[in-house]
Amino acid sequence: MAAPAPHPFVYIDAAALHSLLPFPSLISHLRAGLAHPELSADIQCPQRVSFPLPTAPSAALLLMPSWCAHPTLPYLALKAVTSFPSNSPRLPSVHAAVSLFSSATGAPLASIEGSALTLRRTAAVSALATSLLTSPARPPSTLALAGAGALAPYLAEAHLAALPSISRVLVWNRTKAKSVALVARLREVHPGLAVEEAEEMDEAVAAADIVSCATGSTEPIVRGALLRPGAHLDLVGSFTPAMRECDDEALRRGRVFVDFEAAMEEAGELVGAFQRGVLRTEDVAGTLAELAAGTVQGRRGDDEITVFKSVGTAVVDLLAAQLAYETHIAAPNNE
Repeated sequence: MAAPAPHPFVYIDAAALHSLLPFPSLISHLRAGLAHPELSADIQCPQRVSFPLPTAPSAALLLMPSWCAHPTLPYLALKAVTSFPSNSPRLPSVHAAVSLFSSATGAPLASIEGSALTLRRTAAVSALATSLLTSPARPPSTLALAGAGALAPYLAEAHLAALPSISRVLVWNRTKAKSVALVARLREVHPGLAVEEAEEMDEAVAAADIVSCATGSTEPIVRGALLRPGAHLDLVGSFTPAMRECDDEALRRGRVFVDFEAAMEEAGELVGAFQRGVLRTEDVAGTLAELAAGTVQGRRGDDEITVFKSVGTAVVDLLAAQLAYETHIAAPNNE
C-alpha cells in the first residue's frame, strides 16, 4: 500500500471545510467510493462506542473509528463526538472532531472540524440516495423539509445540487420561528426558488415529491397514507429505537432502503416495524452501497414509493475526510 506523500500536519476548520466539500463534488465522491467493490470491502468500520461522562448531566463521549488498506484510500480516521445536553442554548450540545492518519505509516495527517463534516456528509448521503431512487422519467419538483434545525439547510442545498429539477421547497417545523428563519434563509440564497412555510406537516407530505425529515421526534410526523404515488421519503432524524419519524403505513406502502445495515438495529421506525410484524428484515431492499454499485434495483416504477433510512456511519466520515484533506493539500497555496 502506498503511503500518502509527506505533507505538514494541517487543521481544517469549519469555514474551510464548507468550501472544500461542495455538494456536487462530495455526492460524486461518496457515490464512487461506496460503489467501488474493492474499496468497500477494504473499509473497516467497528461499531461506535459510547462512554458516559461524570462531568455533566447525561454527558457522553462517542468514538467512531474507520480505516482502509486500499491504495486509493490509505487513511485511518477517528471521529470523537461529545454530547452535553445540559449546555446553555448559546452553546451547541454536540461537538465533534475528526483525526486523520495514514493507514500505511500511522502518521497523523490532519485534524478536521467534525460538526461541519457531519452536517455535509449526512446531507450528501440523503441527496445521493434520493437521486438514485427518484424516477428520471418523472423528475421531482417539490421538496418538503420536516425540521428546521442545524441540518435542514444542508439537506435543502444537497438535494438542490443533486436534483436541479426541484423548483419548490416546503418547510415545516414545530417551532414556527425556526421554520420562518429557514424559509427566509433559503429565499435569500436562492431568489428564483419558491420557498414556503407549511402550516401542517400533512399538507407538506401530500404536496411533495420528496419528503426529507431531520427531527428528534419520538412520534410519527409523516403519515404514509398521504404520500403521493412515486414519492420518496428520506428519514434522517432517528438513531435510537425510541425515535420515530414516520408511521407503519409509510413502510407498508414504500420500498425500504438503508444507508448501512446498522439502521435495522438503531432506527426506531424499522425496529418497531420489525417487532410489530409490519416489516421483515428481508423486506429491506438494499443498502446505499448496493444502490450506488447497481447490485440491487432501485425504483421499479414511476408510481412506486421509496423510503431511505440513514443513521450515519464512520465509512462516510472517512470518505468525506479524504476528499477534504486531498483537496486542501492539492491547493496551490498549500504546497
